[in-house]
Amino acid sequence: MSVLTDPFTHLVTALAGLLEPLAAHSATAAAIVLITVLVRLALHPLSRAAARGATPVSGLLPLLLQLPVFWLMYRSFTTEGELLDHRLFAAPLGARWFEVLGEGGPFGAQGLVFLGLFGAIAVVAAWSAVRGRRSAAVAAAAAAEAAAAPKKSARRSGEPKGPARAAGSGSGTGAAAGLPELTAEQRELLRKVGSVLPLLSFGTLITAAVVPLAAGLYLLTTTAWSVAERAWLDRRPVGAGAGRPTGGAVRSSL
Repeated sequence: MSVLTDPFTHLVTALAGLLEPLAAHSATAAAIVLITVLVRLALHPLSRAAARGATPVSGLLPLLLQLPVFWLMYRSFTTEGELLDHRLFAAPLGARWFEVLGEGGPFGAQGLVFLGLFGAIAVVAAWSAVRGRRSAAVAAAAAAEAAAAPKKSARRSGEPKGPARAAGSGSGTGAAAGLPELTAEQRELLRKVGSVLPLLSFGTLITAAVVPLAAGLYLLTTTAWSVAERAWLDRRPVGAGAGRPTGGAVRSSL
């Protein structure tokens, strides 16, 4: 186990030494934030690719690649070692929420550090939930517009309805252009799923309450990065190819 955790511990210690003039006794906590930022910078190209592809699998890849780093962070602050005594203000980085409740309660010196962490995570989760609901609403509106487009085009062009129209329509929008037409039930299901998924961001609060403070700090930093990164990509055209939609069509898939 130490074969993996020792190099990570040395990296955290070295970065903490560099940051000590700025962060003083919280230099190790600052080093954790810096490591998280560096990991997310390295994964940013994958996040951009996920925004272009807009598929659930590609969106999960940056999360899966972070798991080894999170595991190292967790192990480094739960096993005996030099990092256990390092602190974020008054709270040890290896402490858990239920452990500090016996050290002055939730409003003690250590408990306030955890409350500040939980408050910051809740703000980020709320931001993510609001953006997720907006994206779901935009996606539902885009799907409804795509489904209604063939009917509007047929009425304007005077095309025959029924089997004659189906046989003669070889191009256009909707299913003929390769886009599946969604039924009203499917669109309602997507709307419900889109309204529930953003609430999963608040699950980070539960995780932060049971893992060491260092791991909770990592979760806060990477979650805040994810939401800010999505917001930044949401404002920029992610498609560079000819004929690829930009603007609202791309934003609806993020």
